[in-house]
Amino acid sequence: MAVAAQPSIRLHQNHAFFRMNQRFYRNSQFYPSPRFLRARIRASSAVALEPESTTEVCGASDVDLFACPICYEPLIRKGPSGFNLPAIYRSAFKCRTCNKSYSSKNIYLDLTVTSGTKEYNEFKPAGTELFRSPFVSFVYERGWRQNFNRSGFPGPDEEFTMAQEYFKPSEGGVLVDVSCGSGLFSRKFAKSGDYSRVIALDFSENMLRQCFDFIKTDDTILSSNLALVRADVSRLPFSSGSVDAVHAGAALHCWPSPSNAIAEINRILRSGGIFVGSTFLRVSPSTPALLRPFRQRITRDYNYLTEEEIEDLCTSCGLVNYTKKVQQSFIMFSALKP
Repeated sequence: MAVAAQPSIRLHQNHAFFRMNQRFYRNSQFYPSPRFLRARIRASSAVALEPESTTEVCGASDVDLFACPICYEPLIRKGPSGFNLPAIYRSAFKCRTCNKSYSSKNIYLDLTVTSGTKEYNEFKPAGTELFRSPFVSFVYERGWRQNFNRSGFPGPDEEFTMAQEYFKPSEGGVLVDVSCGSGLFSRKFAKSGDYSRVIALDFSENMLRQCFDFIKTDDTILSSNLALVRADVSRLPFSSGSVDAVHAGAALHCWPSPSNAIAEINRILRSGGIFVGSTFLRVSPSTPALLRPFRQRITRDYNYLTEEEIEDLCTSCGLVNYTKKVQQSFIMFSALKP
């Protein structure tokens, strides 16, 4: 998920902070109630108007794409066919090997290992947990992301254009926007029509809810081949070699283990598949003096890397043809699955 250039807002682990977030989110007009969601889906999608029936879908590419995050075996799907928010919302998924069941949580499909647990809730480092806050999720596209230009980020429109240039060989294929946050780029990818399926994936439940808040106002996106999925970037719920393109915008520095995440991205990419990411760079001895004020310092909460470290990481995880574009502390890089 994307994070700010300067992590000035800290994740406070006290009860008052979380009570404030909970009150804010409950009172927010952007909270999609299950009743509204069901009504919206039925009114805006032909799939939702089909007679209620439960059918097992086997052998379809939609099913083969999603895999159990525990054993990576393809999931069996029961429900209406189709790869869009209304159809997936009304479907249930089950692993044919370990029998674990997965279902949608109002608006997103929960494909985390902890899906369905009642007592256990897994927490990540502070840099990750910050973005599970409803308050931070709400303000991300309402002021937070705009501050990235201070560190050299060219802006979402330009970043999207840059990513699209890298992804040209993958047009018509499956694109996964990992750590998608509030879906800033997922929506652009879906609306472009350049991909057969787009998966907006994040670990934050509230970021995915915010993503739906933006999507529900545009019927063209709501009915497009787009899915919202909650998952861990270090345990991606896709079959090996099933994805053509992976995007990670302003995300790498927020991952608890960048090496595990990129190894997973390599696993799910098809041969010739492309990984494109952007992040904030860390200052290093090789950083020119003029750029040092823009580069990040080492912190406990985020994995800011140098240009050399990012290239080395991609190469060590088996990716090739590494390229990069750098501006102040902004870097966009790409690498290929051989």
